[in-house]
Amino acid sequence: DFDMSKLPDLFRQGLQSGWKASNGEQSLPEQITCDVAIIGTGAGAGITAEILTKAGLDVVLIEEGPLRTSSDFNQKESEAYANLYQESAARRSADKGISILQGRCVGGTTVINWTSSFRTPPDTLKFWQDHFGLTDVGVDTMAPWFEQAEKRLNVHNWEGQPNANNELLRTGAEKLGIGAKVIPRNIKGCWNLGSCGMGCPTNAKQSMLITTIPTALAAGARLFYQTRAEKFEFDKGLAQALVCQGIKVNGDAASDRTMKVKAKHYVVAGGAINSPALLKRSHAPDPHGLLGKRTFLHPVAFSSAVYEQRIEGWTGAPQSIYSDHFLHTQPIDGEMGYKLEATPMHPGLTAILLGGVGSTLAERFAHYPHTQMMLALMRDGFHPDAAGGEVKLNLDGSPSLDYVLTPYILNGFRKALLSMAEIQFAAGAKMVLPMHEQAQYFKTWEEAKQGIAAFDMKPYMTGAGSAHVMGGCHMGGDEKQGVVRPDGQHWQISNVSVHDGSIFPTSIGANPQLSIYGFSNRLATQLAKRLSGKDVQLA
Repeated sequence: DFDMSKLPDLFRQGLQSGWKASNGEQSLPEQITCDVAIIGTGAGAGITAEILTKAGLDVVLIEEGPLRTSSDFNQKESEAYANLYQESAARRSADKGISILQGRCVGGTTVINWTSSFRTPPDTLKFWQDHFGLTDVGVDTMAPWFEQAEKRLNVHNWEGQPNANNELLRTGAEKLGIGAKVIPRNIKGCWNLGSCGMGCPTNAKQSMLITTIPTALAAGARLFYQTRAEKFEFDKGLAQALVCQGIKVNGDAASDRTMKVKAKHYVVAGGAINSPALLKRSHAPDPHGLLGKRTFLHPVAFSSAVYEQRIEGWTGAPQSIYSDHFLHTQPIDGEMGYKLEATPMHPGLTAILLGGVGSTLAERFAHYPHTQMMLALMRDGFHPDAAGGEVKLNLDGSPSLDYVLTPYILNGFRKALLSMAEIQFAAGAKMVLPMHEQAQYFKTWEEAKQGIAAFDMKPYMTGAGSAHVMGGCHMGGDEKQGVVRPDGQHWQISNVSVHDGSIFPTSIGANPQLSIYGFSNRLATQLAKRLSGKDVQLA
Protein backbone atom coordinates (compact mmCIF):
# COMPACT_ATOMS: atom_id res chain seq x y z
CA ASP A 1 0.00 0.00 0.00
CA PHE A 2 1.24 3.46 -0.93
CA ASP A 3 0.40 6.58 1.03
CA MET A 4 -0.87 9.01 -1.61
CA SER A 5 -0.41 11.90 0.82
CA LYS A 6 3.31 11.61 0.06
CA LEU A 7 2.77 12.55 -3.57
CA PRO A 8 3.80 16.11 -4.48
CA ASP A 9 0.98 18.64 -4.82
CA LEU A 10 2.18 20.58 -7.84
CA PHE A 11 -0.32 23.40 -7.47
CA ARG A 12 0.48 24.04 -3.81
CA GLN A 13 4.17 24.03 -4.64
CA GLY A 14 3.46 26.71 -7.23
CA LEU A 15 1.57 28.82 -4.72
CA GLN A 16 4.52 28.59 -2.35
CA SER A 17 6.79 29.76 -5.15
CA GLY A 18 4.78 32.97 -5.56
CA TRP A 19 1.88 32.36 -7.93
CA LYS A 20 -0.72 35.09 -7.56
CA ALA A 21 -3.96 33.54 -6.30
CA SER A 22 -6.56 35.24 -4.11
CA ASN A 23 -9.57 33.82 -2.27
CA GLY A 24 -12.52 36.14 -2.86
CA GLU A 25 -14.18 35.04 0.37
CA GLN A 26 -11.32 36.56 2.35
CA SER A 27 -10.67 39.81 0.48
CA LEU A 28 -10.90 41.47 -2.91
CA PRO A 29 -9.34 44.70 -4.16
CA GLU A 30 -11.81 47.39 -5.14
CA GLN A 31 -10.52 47.51 -8.71
CA ILE A 32 -7.93 45.80 -10.89
CA THR A 33 -6.78 46.30 -14.47
CA CYS A 34 -5.37 43.85 -16.99
CA ASP A 35 -5.10 43.16 -20.69
CA VAL A 36 -7.51 40.20 -20.67
CA ALA A 37 -9.96 38.99 -18.02
CA ILE A 38 -11.07 35.37 -18.41
CA ILE A 39 -14.26 34.31 -16.66
CA GLY A 40 -13.92 30.63 -15.69
CA THR A 41 -11.01 28.22 -15.40
CA GLY A 42 -12.31 25.15 -17.26
CA ALA A 43 -11.41 23.70 -20.65
CA GLY A 44 -11.86 26.86 -22.73
CA ALA A 45 -10.50 29.21 -20.08
CA GLY A 46 -7.39 27.15 -19.34
CA ILE A 47 -6.35 26.80 -22.96
CA THR A 48 -7.00 30.51 -23.54
CA ALA A 49 -5.03 31.56 -20.45
CA GLU A 50 -1.94 29.62 -21.48
CA ILE A 51 -1.94 30.97 -25.03
CA LEU A 52 -2.56 34.60 -24.04
CA THR A 53 0.16 34.58 -21.39
CA LYS A 54 2.54 33.07 -23.95
CA ALA A 55 1.79 36.15 -26.06
CA GLY A 56 2.96 38.34 -23.17
CA LEU A 57 -0.50 39.60 -22.19
CA ASP A 58 -1.47 40.44 -18.61
CA VAL A 59 -4.18 37.88 -17.81
CA VAL A 60 -6.61 37.62 -14.90
CA LEU A 61 -8.70 34.48 -14.23
CA ILE A 62 -12.02 34.80 -12.39
CA GLU A 63 -13.38 31.55 -10.92
CA GLU A 64 -16.64 31.15 -9.00
CA GLY A 65 -15.67 27.83 -7.41
CA PRO A 66 -13.11 27.01 -4.72
CA LEU A 67 -9.48 26.05 -5.17
CA ARG A 68 -8.98 22.36 -4.43
CA THR A 69 -5.79 20.53 -5.37
CA SER A 70 -4.56 16.94 -5.39
CA SER A 71 -3.97 16.97 -1.61
CA ASP A 72 -7.70 17.62 -1.15
CA PHE A 73 -8.88 14.79 -3.43
CA ASN A 74 -9.62 11.84 -1.16
CA GLN A 75 -11.98 9.72 -3.30
CA LYS A 76 -14.98 10.61 -1.13
CA GLU A 77 -18.16 11.39 -3.05
CA SER A 78 -19.65 13.36 -0.17
CA GLU A 79 -16.83 15.90 -0.21
CA ALA A 80 -16.24 15.95 -3.97
CA TYR A 81 -19.82 16.69 -4.94
CA ALA A 82 -20.14 19.47 -2.35
CA ASN A 83 -16.87 21.17 -3.27
CA LEU A 84 -16.25 20.50 -6.96
CA TYR A 85 -19.68 20.51 -8.65
CA GLN A 86 -22.27 23.11 -9.59
CA GLU A 87 -24.99 23.21 -6.92
CA SER A 88 -23.29 20.34 -5.06
CA ALA A 89 -24.01 17.99 -7.99
CA ALA A 90 -27.74 18.73 -7.61
CA ARG A 91 -28.11 21.04 -10.62
CA ARG A 92 -31.18 20.06 -12.63
CA SER A 93 -33.24 21.33 -15.52
CA ALA A 94 -35.97 23.84 -14.64
CA ASP A 95 -38.64 21.14 -14.41
CA LYS A 96 -36.27 18.91 -12.37
CA GLY A 97 -36.60 16.20 -15.01
CA ILE A 98 -32.88 16.03 -15.93
CA SER A 99 -29.91 15.99 -13.57
CA ILE A 100 -26.92 18.02 -14.83
CA LEU A 101 -23.36 17.42 -13.65
CA GLN A 102 -20.95 20.34 -14.16
CA GLY A 103 -17.73 21.33 -12.44
CA ARG A 104 -17.42 24.35 -10.16
CA CYS A 105 -13.81 24.69 -9.01
CA VAL A 106 -10.46 25.87 -10.28
CA GLY A 107 -10.05 23.75 -13.41
CA GLY A 108 -13.81 23.45 -13.92
CA THR A 109 -15.32 20.27 -15.28
CA THR A 110 -11.87 19.09 -16.46
CA VAL A 111 -11.12 18.30 -12.80
CA ILE A 112 -14.07 15.95 -12.37
CA ASN A 113 -14.80 14.52 -15.83
CA TRP A 114 -14.07 10.92 -16.80
CA THR A 115 -11.23 11.83 -19.24
CA SER A 116 -12.91 10.68 -22.49
CA SER A 117 -11.39 12.72 -25.33
CA PHE A 118 -12.92 12.71 -28.83
CA ARG A 119 -12.45 15.10 -31.73
CA THR A 120 -15.61 16.75 -33.07
CA PRO A 121 -17.16 14.17 -35.45
CA PRO A 122 -16.92 15.02 -39.17
CA ASP A 123 -20.70 14.90 -39.70
CA THR A 124 -21.17 17.43 -36.89
CA LEU A 125 -18.67 19.82 -38.46
CA LYS A 126 -20.36 19.37 -41.86
CA PHE A 127 -23.75 20.19 -40.33
CA TRP A 128 -22.33 23.41 -38.87
CA GLN A 129 -20.89 24.35 -42.24
CA ASP A 130 -24.18 23.71 -44.01
CA HIS A 131 -26.60 25.23 -41.48
CA PHE A 132 -24.73 27.91 -39.50
CA GLY A 133 -22.44 29.54 -42.03
CA LEU A 134 -19.31 28.17 -40.36
CA THR A 135 -17.53 27.52 -43.64
CA ASP A 136 -14.06 27.20 -42.11
CA VAL A 137 -14.58 24.41 -39.55
CA GLY A 138 -13.94 21.36 -41.74
CA VAL A 139 -12.09 18.25 -40.62
CA ASP A 140 -8.81 19.28 -42.30
CA THR A 141 -9.05 22.85 -41.00
CA MET A 142 -9.59 21.77 -37.40
CA ALA A 143 -7.15 18.83 -37.36
CA PRO A 144 -4.02 20.85 -36.44
CA TRP A 145 -5.81 22.55 -33.53
CA PHE A 146 -6.98 19.21 -32.15
CA GLU A 147 -3.54 17.71 -32.66
CA GLN A 148 -1.87 20.48 -30.67
CA ALA A 149 -4.37 20.06 -27.82
CA GLU A 150 -3.91 16.27 -27.83
CA LYS A 151 -0.15 16.67 -27.61
CA ARG A 152 -0.36 19.30 -24.85
CA LEU A 153 -2.74 17.20 -22.73
CA ASN A 154 -1.32 13.75 -23.51
CA VAL A 155 -4.47 12.43 -25.16
CA HIS A 156 -4.02 8.83 -26.33
CA ASN A 157 -5.95 5.57 -26.47
CA TRP A 158 -6.26 3.90 -23.07
CA GLU A 159 -3.57 1.25 -23.04
CA GLY A 160 -4.58 -0.57 -19.89
CA GLN A 161 -6.98 -3.48 -19.61
CA PRO A 162 -10.54 -2.13 -19.49
CA ASN A 163 -12.33 -2.89 -16.25
CA ALA A 164 -15.20 -5.39 -16.38
CA ASN A 165 -17.75 -2.58 -16.48
CA ASN A 166 -16.33 -1.44 -19.82
CA GLU A 167 -15.20 -4.80 -21.18
CA LEU A 168 -18.76 -6.16 -21.05
CA LEU A 169 -19.87 -3.36 -23.39
CA ARG A 170 -17.28 -4.54 -25.92
CA THR A 171 -18.09 -8.22 -25.35
CA GLY A 172 -21.82 -7.78 -25.92
CA ALA A 173 -21.37 -5.43 -28.87
CA GLU A 174 -18.96 -7.74 -30.67
CA LYS A 175 -21.27 -10.73 -30.20
CA LEU A 176 -23.97 -8.71 -31.97
CA GLY A 177 -21.62 -7.57 -34.73
CA ILE A 178 -21.59 -4.00 -33.44
CA GLY A 179 -18.34 -2.06 -33.50
CA ALA A 180 -16.73 -1.06 -30.19
CA LYS A 181 -13.47 0.83 -29.77
CA VAL A 182 -11.04 2.02 -27.11
CA ILE A 183 -11.56 5.57 -25.77
CA PRO A 184 -8.74 8.15 -25.95
CA ARG A 185 -8.06 9.67 -22.53
CA ASN A 186 -6.12 12.75 -21.34
CA ILE A 187 -3.97 11.04 -18.72
CA LYS A 188 -0.30 10.53 -17.89
CA GLY A 189 0.87 7.85 -15.47
CA CYS A 190 -2.68 6.80 -14.54
CA TRP A 191 -2.97 4.72 -11.36
CA ASN A 192 -6.29 3.23 -12.54
CA LEU A 193 -8.00 4.21 -9.28
CA GLY A 194 -11.40 4.90 -10.86
CA SER A 195 -12.08 8.12 -8.92
CA CYS A 196 -11.77 10.56 -11.83
CA GLY A 197 -15.13 12.11 -10.98
CA MET A 198 -13.87 13.15 -7.54
CA GLY A 199 -10.63 14.80 -8.62
CA CYS A 200 -7.41 12.93 -9.40
CA PRO A 201 -5.29 12.51 -6.23
CA THR A 202 -2.23 11.46 -8.24
CA ASN A 203 -2.30 14.32 -10.79
CA ALA A 204 -2.49 11.79 -13.63
CA LYS A 205 -5.51 13.41 -15.25
CA GLN A 206 -4.23 16.23 -17.45
CA SER A 207 -6.88 18.71 -16.37
CA MET A 208 -6.52 22.48 -16.55
CA LEU A 209 -5.69 22.39 -12.82
CA ILE A 210 -2.27 20.84 -13.44
CA THR A 211 -1.50 21.89 -17.04
CA THR A 212 -2.52 25.21 -18.57
CA ILE A 213 -3.49 27.14 -15.44
CA PRO A 214 -0.14 26.49 -13.72
CA THR A 215 1.63 27.52 -16.94
CA ALA A 216 -0.36 30.76 -17.01
CA LEU A 217 0.23 31.50 -13.32
CA ALA A 218 3.95 30.79 -13.66
CA ALA A 219 3.99 33.36 -16.48
CA GLY A 220 2.41 36.01 -14.23
CA ALA A 221 -1.34 35.52 -14.63
CA ARG A 222 -3.48 36.29 -11.57
CA LEU A 223 -6.20 33.97 -10.23
CA PHE A 224 -9.21 35.05 -8.18
CA TYR A 225 -11.21 32.06 -6.96
CA GLN A 226 -14.46 31.98 -4.97
CA THR A 227 -15.10 35.13 -7.00
CA ARG A 228 -18.32 35.32 -8.98
CA ALA A 229 -18.60 37.39 -12.16
CA GLU A 230 -21.92 39.14 -11.54
CA LYS A 231 -22.33 41.42 -14.54
CA PHE A 232 -20.66 43.45 -17.24
CA GLU A 233 -21.03 47.18 -17.55
CA PHE A 234 -21.60 47.90 -21.24
CA ASP A 235 -21.39 51.25 -22.98
CA LYS A 236 -20.84 52.28 -26.60
CA GLY A 237 -20.55 48.71 -27.86
CA LEU A 238 -17.83 47.82 -25.35
CA ALA A 239 -17.56 46.12 -21.99
CA GLN A 240 -16.24 48.88 -19.75
CA ALA A 241 -15.91 46.76 -16.61
CA LEU A 242 -16.79 43.41 -15.04
CA VAL A 243 -18.30 43.53 -11.55
CA CYS A 244 -17.33 40.58 -9.32
CA GLN A 245 -18.23 39.50 -5.80
CA GLY A 246 -16.44 37.26 -3.34
CA ILE A 247 -18.46 34.21 -2.31
CA LYS A 248 -18.39 31.35 0.16
CA VAL A 249 -17.98 27.78 -1.04
CA ASN A 250 -21.75 27.32 -0.81
CA GLY A 251 -22.30 30.22 -3.21
CA ASP A 252 -23.51 32.80 -0.69
CA ALA A 253 -22.01 36.29 -0.89
CA ALA A 254 -19.09 36.70 1.49
CA SER A 255 -19.80 40.42 1.93
CA ASP A 256 -21.27 43.41 0.12
CA ARG A 257 -17.87 44.34 -1.30
CA THR A 258 -17.36 44.06 -5.04
CA MET A 259 -14.35 44.16 -7.34
CA LYS A 260 -14.33 45.91 -10.72
CA VAL A 261 -12.16 44.36 -13.38
CA LYS A 262 -11.18 46.76 -16.15
CA ALA A 263 -9.68 44.93 -19.12
CA LYS A 264 -8.96 45.63 -22.75
CA HIS A 265 -10.68 42.36 -23.65
CA TYR A 266 -12.89 39.86 -21.81
CA VAL A 267 -13.20 36.13 -22.50
CA VAL A 268 -16.37 34.50 -21.17
CA ALA A 269 -15.60 30.85 -20.45
CA GLY A 270 -17.88 29.91 -17.58
CA GLY A 271 -19.40 26.96 -19.41
CA ALA A 272 -22.72 26.54 -21.13
CA ILE A 273 -25.51 27.67 -18.75
CA ASN A 274 -23.27 30.05 -16.77
CA SER A 275 -21.84 31.93 -19.76
CA PRO A 276 -25.19 32.86 -21.36
CA ALA A 277 -26.53 33.63 -17.86
CA LEU A 278 -23.74 36.16 -17.25
CA LEU A 279 -24.48 37.89 -20.54
CA LYS A 280 -28.20 37.89 -19.76
CA ARG A 281 -27.63 39.38 -16.29
CA SER A 282 -25.57 42.07 -17.97
CA HIS A 283 -28.33 42.87 -20.49
CA ALA A 284 -25.97 42.13 -23.36
CA PRO A 285 -27.29 43.10 -26.80
CA ASP A 286 -29.35 40.28 -28.30
CA PRO A 287 -31.05 41.75 -31.37
CA HIS A 288 -32.05 38.39 -32.83
CA GLY A 289 -33.17 36.67 -29.61
CA LEU A 290 -30.46 33.99 -29.76
CA LEU A 291 -28.76 34.33 -26.36
CA GLY A 292 -29.38 31.31 -24.13
CA LYS A 293 -31.24 29.45 -26.89
CA ARG A 294 -30.07 26.19 -28.48
CA THR A 295 -28.58 24.85 -25.24
CA PHE A 296 -27.92 21.12 -25.54
CA LEU A 297 -27.36 18.32 -23.06
CA HIS A 298 -26.69 15.00 -24.76
CA PRO A 299 -29.62 13.71 -22.63
CA VAL A 300 -28.48 10.38 -21.21
CA ALA A 301 -30.37 7.11 -20.80
CA PHE A 302 -29.03 4.42 -18.43
CA SER A 303 -29.30 0.64 -18.21
CA SER A 304 -27.89 -1.60 -15.47
CA ALA A 305 -27.35 -5.35 -15.63
CA VAL A 306 -26.54 -8.06 -13.08
CA TYR A 307 -23.94 -10.72 -13.89
CA GLU A 308 -22.87 -13.95 -12.24
CA GLN A 309 -19.32 -12.68 -11.79
CA ARG A 310 -18.27 -9.67 -9.72
CA ILE A 311 -18.00 -6.48 -11.78
CA GLU A 312 -16.90 -3.93 -9.15
CA GLY A 313 -17.71 -1.01 -11.44
CA TRP A 314 -16.26 1.48 -8.97
CA THR A 315 -12.68 0.35 -9.73
CA GLY A 316 -10.49 1.15 -12.72
CA ALA A 317 -10.67 3.71 -15.51
CA PRO A 318 -14.28 4.91 -15.60
CA GLN A 319 -14.63 4.97 -19.39
CA SER A 320 -12.39 3.08 -21.78
CA ILE A 321 -14.73 1.45 -24.37
CA TYR A 322 -17.41 3.03 -26.58
CA SER A 323 -19.60 2.29 -29.58
CA ASP A 324 -20.72 4.77 -32.21
CA HIS A 325 -22.76 2.19 -34.12
CA PHE A 326 -26.05 3.90 -33.34
CA LEU A 327 -24.75 7.33 -34.37
CA HIS A 328 -24.12 6.23 -37.93
CA THR A 329 -27.03 3.94 -38.77
CA GLN A 330 -29.33 6.78 -39.82
CA PRO A 331 -28.98 10.30 -41.27
CA ILE A 332 -27.69 12.87 -38.77
CA ASP A 333 -31.03 14.74 -38.97
CA GLY A 334 -33.15 11.56 -38.98
CA GLU A 335 -34.11 9.49 -35.95
CA MET A 336 -32.06 10.40 -32.90
CA GLY A 337 -28.61 8.81 -32.79
CA TYR A 338 -26.73 7.93 -29.62
CA LYS A 339 -23.26 7.02 -28.42
CA LEU A 340 -22.84 4.08 -26.02
CA GLU A 341 -20.40 4.12 -23.11
CA ALA A 342 -20.11 2.69 -19.59
CA THR A 343 -20.96 4.51 -16.35
CA PRO A 344 -18.64 4.27 -13.33
CA MET A 345 -20.49 2.93 -10.30
CA HIS A 346 -19.54 4.76 -7.13
CA PRO A 347 -22.19 4.20 -4.45
CA GLY A 348 -23.68 7.71 -4.30
CA LEU A 349 -24.04 7.99 -8.06
CA THR A 350 -25.27 4.40 -8.34
CA ALA A 351 -27.97 5.01 -5.74
CA ILE A 352 -29.49 7.58 -8.11
CA LEU A 353 -29.02 5.61 -11.33
CA LEU A 354 -30.53 2.37 -10.01
CA GLY A 355 -33.77 4.20 -9.25
CA GLY A 356 -36.22 3.34 -6.50
CA VAL A 357 -36.27 4.10 -2.78
CA GLY A 358 -36.51 2.12 0.44
CA SER A 359 -36.83 -1.63 0.01
CA THR A 360 -36.79 -1.36 -3.79
CA LEU A 361 -33.44 0.41 -3.77
CA ALA A 362 -32.12 -1.96 -1.10
CA GLU A 363 -33.01 -4.94 -3.27
CA ARG A 364 -31.22 -3.43 -6.25
CA PHE A 365 -28.19 -2.52 -4.16
CA ALA A 366 -27.92 -6.12 -2.99
CA HIS A 367 -26.59 -6.85 -6.49
CA TYR A 368 -24.16 -3.89 -6.39
CA PRO A 369 -20.82 -5.76 -6.74
CA HIS A 370 -22.22 -7.77 -9.66
CA THR A 371 -23.84 -4.83 -11.48
CA GLN A 372 -22.65 -3.29 -14.75
CA MET A 373 -24.06 -0.04 -16.13
CA MET A 374 -24.19 1.49 -19.59
CA LEU A 375 -25.22 4.91 -20.82
CA ALA A 376 -26.41 6.32 -24.11
CA LEU A 377 -25.61 9.93 -25.09
CA MET A 378 -28.43 11.34 -27.25
CA ARG A 379 -27.19 13.54 -30.11
CA ASP A 380 -29.54 16.53 -29.79
CA GLY A 381 -29.55 19.63 -31.98
CA PHE A 382 -29.84 18.15 -35.47
CA HIS A 383 -33.62 17.85 -35.75
CA PRO A 384 -36.41 20.43 -35.24
CA ASP A 385 -37.83 18.31 -32.42
CA ALA A 386 -34.50 18.35 -30.55
CA ALA A 387 -33.75 22.06 -30.80
CA GLY A 388 -32.30 22.27 -27.30
CA GLY A 389 -33.32 24.22 -24.24
CA GLU A 390 -33.09 27.83 -23.13
CA VAL A 391 -31.02 29.38 -20.34
CA LYS A 392 -33.17 31.77 -18.33
CA LEU A 393 -32.61 33.73 -15.13
CA ASN A 394 -34.21 33.13 -11.75
CA LEU A 395 -35.34 36.15 -9.72
CA ASP A 396 -31.96 36.27 -7.95
CA GLY A 397 -30.08 36.26 -11.27
CA SER A 398 -28.96 32.66 -11.01
CA PRO A 399 -29.32 30.52 -14.14
CA SER A 400 -31.98 27.98 -14.95
CA LEU A 401 -32.12 25.71 -18.00
CA ASP A 402 -35.55 25.08 -19.45
CA TYR A 403 -35.11 21.85 -21.45
CA VAL A 404 -38.05 19.76 -22.66
CA LEU A 405 -37.74 16.03 -23.32
CA THR A 406 -39.78 15.93 -26.52
CA PRO A 407 -41.44 12.79 -27.91
CA TYR A 408 -38.68 12.67 -30.53
CA ILE A 409 -35.99 12.59 -27.82
CA LEU A 410 -37.92 10.08 -25.73
CA ASN A 411 -38.27 7.83 -28.76
CA GLY A 412 -34.49 7.92 -28.93
CA PHE A 413 -34.39 6.94 -25.25
CA ARG A 414 -36.58 3.90 -25.94
CA LYS A 415 -34.34 2.79 -28.81
CA ALA A 416 -31.26 3.27 -26.65
CA LEU A 417 -32.72 1.28 -23.74
CA LEU A 418 -33.43 -1.55 -26.18
CA SER A 419 -29.90 -1.41 -27.64
CA MET A 420 -28.25 -1.44 -24.22
CA ALA A 421 -30.39 -4.30 -22.91
CA GLU A 422 -29.65 -6.42 -25.97
CA ILE A 423 -25.91 -5.81 -25.61
CA GLN A 424 -25.99 -6.61 -21.90
CA PHE A 425 -27.83 -9.90 -22.42
CA ALA A 426 -25.45 -10.78 -25.27
CA ALA A 427 -22.58 -10.25 -22.81
CA GLY A 428 -24.12 -12.78 -20.41
CA ALA A 429 -26.29 -10.69 -18.09
CA LYS A 430 -28.63 -12.60 -15.77
CA MET A 431 -30.95 -9.61 -15.39
CA VAL A 432 -31.25 -6.14 -16.95
CA LEU A 433 -32.83 -3.04 -15.34
CA PRO A 434 -33.44 -0.01 -17.60
CA MET A 435 -33.65 3.35 -15.79
CA HIS A 436 -37.40 3.94 -15.98
CA GLU A 437 -40.07 4.18 -13.32
CA GLN A 438 -41.97 1.25 -14.86
CA ALA A 439 -38.89 -0.94 -15.11
CA GLN A 440 -38.30 -4.18 -13.31
CA TYR A 441 -35.50 -6.70 -13.62
CA PHE A 442 -35.93 -8.47 -16.95
CA LYS A 443 -34.59 -12.03 -17.07
CA THR A 444 -34.33 -12.45 -20.85
CA TRP A 445 -33.85 -10.30 -23.93
CA GLU A 446 -37.32 -11.18 -25.19
CA GLU A 447 -38.85 -10.13 -21.88
CA ALA A 448 -36.86 -6.88 -21.91
CA LYS A 449 -37.84 -6.15 -25.50
CA GLN A 450 -41.54 -6.49 -24.71
CA GLY A 451 -41.24 -4.58 -21.44
CA ILE A 452 -39.32 -1.61 -22.86
CA ALA A 453 -41.69 -1.42 -25.84
CA ALA A 454 -44.57 -0.98 -23.37
CA PHE A 455 -42.89 1.75 -21.27
CA ASP A 456 -44.77 5.03 -20.95
CA MET A 457 -42.03 7.28 -22.34
CA LYS A 458 -42.68 10.57 -20.57
CA PRO A 459 -40.56 13.02 -18.58
CA TYR A 460 -40.12 12.00 -14.92
CA MET A 461 -41.02 8.41 -15.84
CA THR A 462 -37.86 8.15 -17.93
CA GLY A 463 -34.60 8.54 -16.03
CA ALA A 464 -32.48 11.24 -17.66
CA GLY A 465 -29.19 12.90 -16.84
CA SER A 466 -26.42 14.88 -18.48
CA ALA A 467 -22.78 15.72 -17.94
CA HIS A 468 -22.36 17.57 -21.24
CA VAL A 469 -23.80 21.06 -21.60
CA MET A 470 -23.27 22.83 -24.93
CA GLY A 471 -24.66 25.87 -26.74
CA GLY A 472 -26.40 29.02 -25.54
CA CYS A 473 -23.84 31.40 -27.11
CA HIS A 474 -23.44 29.56 -30.38
CA MET A 475 -21.25 30.59 -33.29
CA GLY A 476 -22.76 31.76 -36.56
CA GLY A 477 -21.51 32.99 -39.91
CA ASP A 478 -23.52 36.18 -39.47
CA GLU A 479 -25.27 37.87 -36.55
CA LYS A 480 -28.62 36.30 -37.45
CA GLN A 481 -27.12 32.83 -37.15
CA GLY A 482 -25.20 33.12 -33.91
CA VAL A 483 -24.39 35.02 -30.72
CA VAL A 484 -20.68 35.05 -31.53
CA ARG A 485 -18.68 35.24 -34.72
CA PRO A 486 -16.71 32.26 -36.07
CA ASP A 487 -13.67 33.68 -34.24
CA GLY A 488 -15.52 33.68 -30.90
CA GLN A 489 -16.01 37.44 -30.66
CA HIS A 490 -19.47 38.63 -29.67
CA TRP A 491 -21.28 40.02 -32.70
CA GLN A 492 -22.35 43.25 -30.96
CA ILE A 493 -19.61 43.76 -28.32
CA SER A 494 -16.19 43.99 -29.87
CA ASN A 495 -14.11 43.40 -26.72
CA VAL A 496 -15.96 40.31 -25.47
CA SER A 497 -15.32 36.79 -26.74
CA VAL A 498 -16.71 33.40 -25.69
CA HIS A 499 -14.39 30.37 -25.49
CA ASP A 500 -16.22 27.36 -24.06
CA GLY A 501 -18.80 24.71 -24.92
CA SER A 502 -21.53 27.33 -25.20
CA ILE A 503 -20.27 28.30 -28.69
CA PHE A 504 -21.35 25.00 -30.29
CA PRO A 505 -24.46 25.30 -32.51
CA THR A 506 -25.55 21.73 -31.74
CA SER A 507 -24.43 19.01 -29.41
CA ILE A 508 -21.17 17.34 -30.43
CA GLY A 509 -22.30 13.71 -30.54
CA ALA A 510 -19.29 12.82 -28.37
CA ASN A 511 -17.88 13.79 -24.99
CA PRO A 512 -17.14 17.48 -25.63
CA GLN A 513 -13.93 18.26 -23.75
CA LEU A 514 -11.55 17.78 -26.69
CA SER A 515 -13.90 19.77 -28.94
CA ILE A 516 -13.66 22.65 -26.43
CA TYR A 517 -9.88 22.30 -26.23
CA GLY A 518 -9.48 22.30 -30.02
CA PHE A 519 -11.81 25.18 -30.76
CA SER A 520 -10.52 27.27 -27.86
CA ASN A 521 -6.97 26.64 -29.06
CA ARG A 522 -7.87 28.09 -32.44
CA LEU A 523 -9.89 31.03 -31.08
CA ALA A 524 -7.31 31.94 -28.44
CA THR A 525 -4.46 31.81 -30.94
CA GLN A 526 -6.38 34.18 -33.22
CA LEU A 527 -7.20 36.45 -30.27
CA ALA A 528 -3.57 36.54 -29.14
CA LYS A 529 -2.55 37.66 -32.62
CA ARG A 530 -5.17 40.42 -32.65
CA LEU A 531 -4.28 41.72 -29.20
CA SER A 532 -0.50 41.33 -29.19
CA GLY A 533 0.54 40.93 -32.81
CA LYS A 534 2.38 37.75 -31.82
CA ASP A 535 2.10 34.27 -33.27
CA VAL A 536 1.94 31.72 -30.44
CA GLN A 537 1.16 28.02 -30.28
CA LEU A 538 -0.27 25.80 -27.58
CA ALA A 539 2.19 23.01 -28.28
